[in-house]
Amino acid sequence: MKSNKAIEKIRVWYRRLKKRFIQPSPKLKGVKVRGLKENFKLAFEKPYSLAYRLIGEKTANVLSLFRDLDSNLRRSELKISFKAYVSLTVLASILLSFTVLAIVPCLLFFVLHMSLSSAILFGVGGGLFTWAFTIIGFYVYPFYRADKLRRELEDELPFTTGYMAILASAGVSPERIFYSISNVSVPLAISAEAKDVVRGVNLFGADVISALEQTSEQTPSERLRELLEGFISTIHSGGKLAAYLREKSRQYMKLKRISLKKFSDTLSILSEFYVALLVTGPLLLVIMLAVMAMLGGGELGFLSPSLLLQILTYIGIPVGSVIFLIILDAVSPKW
Repeated sequence: MKSNKAIEKIRVWYRRLKKRFIQPSPKLKGVKVRGLKENFKLAFEKPYSLAYRLIGEKTANVLSLFRDLDSNLRRSELKISFKAYVSLTVLASILLSFTVLAIVPCLLFFVLHMSLSSAILFGVGGGLFTWAFTIIGFYVYPFYRADKLRRELEDELPFTTGYMAILASAGVSPERIFYSISNVSVPLAISAEAKDVVRGVNLFGADVISALEQTSEQTPSERLRELLEGFISTIHSGGKLAAYLREKSRQYMKLKRISLKKFSDTLSILSEFYVALLVTGPLLLVIMLAVMAMLGGGELGFLSPSLLLQILTYIGIPVGSVIFLIILDAVSPKW
């Protein structure tokens, strides 16, 4: 009974809220008002959809500056249209740059007691840097995402082709081979590519060759594109699909061994850089700045040794570690 009363109270509260905030006022009859209901929907939209609705038509003049993004967006599997992504890039860069332009001068003027002109100059510089950094970040992210997907696909190819060769040897049709890959229990990057093939055949009614050709055009991996094109050629020529896949599996396994040997050499170099830049270097700087702070000298403008020490400890070392982790993730194989 108590639960029913609580549910009834929630329903009454919701009706009152809907009547007060969502329904338009009778005083606004004849006036074109979108209403708070549409504003609520707008607030909970996805960021790129919201950006496209706000400034999508105004970004037509800058689309040519991002022409390289169109193909990389398709290859990165972001599932965002080109115009919507450019709109999000422009809107995010404008909002972030104006936020930095407003906050940085206030912090420098009221907290660090800098002169007003210097604070404004730092704010303008920070805003321009934020604008440029945001544009570059949005521009580079699809390339990074496509490259990461390419590495994952190429890491999985030696094992995937072996699995496909087993299925082909058992007489499984090409459609069922890709259907089986798309439904494996272990999440794989190639499963998304196989799902595209299955979707093209089952949903759009295309034949398996047309679906494979479309997938080969969109994949970021040159090796997978070569495998699919050879797959198509083998079907056309009536060759033995199992023998072709077994040969490809041996070839990709040899390339896998070579790439792992290169990765071990790269990892040893990165470890030496990490020790030099993020262990020994910061330790020497901390000791130097601590001694300078005790002696009461060595100020660089408004940057005292104690402030430099805090910047190094709480900003420099964490940011450097994050950058190193990103680099390590970019070169590490998944398998």
